[in-house]
Amino acid sequence: MIYLTISLILMLFIVIYTIFYGINKKKNQGVSSKGTIKKALGINIALFILVVTVAILVLVPKIALGLTGTIPNAESAIGAVNPSAGLGYLACGLCTGLACIGAGYAVGQVGSAALGVVSEDQTLLGKTLIYVGLAEGIAIYGLLISIMILSRL
Repeated sequence: MIYLTISLILMLFIVIYTIFYGINKKKNQGVSSKGTIKKALGINIALFILVVTVAILVLVPKIALGLTGTIPNAESAIGAVNPSAGLGYLACGLCTGLACIGAGYAVGQVGSAALGVVSEDQTLLGKTLIYVGLAEGIAIYGLLISIMILSRL
């Protein structure tokens, strides 16, 4: 529990640092070059990757083993570990996450093409929205599969 708290505090620190860094740059000198933006973005990405990696290394083993909580005595240790439940939770997370990444990519591609079409002929707006909606459906399918997996655990 302490590792989760530390990870959340570090993530909060990164968000606050990013906000105040941007406000400071805007107030004092503004963003004058692409080098400044790349440097700030690189620092933020490196910090974020570090904190997420620590969170994954600390939290995933407990979930993967299916630990249900603290074990106060030896009698309650029977049935406290369920490896299939832990792998089921990982499957739910992967299913939803990968489906959302795929849907985001699809919406980006279809949305940019739809904007190009609408800029030339505004009467095609309704037809292009259908394709964007179909791309968003990928995420809904991933979520439904995750719910089905969770119902079996």
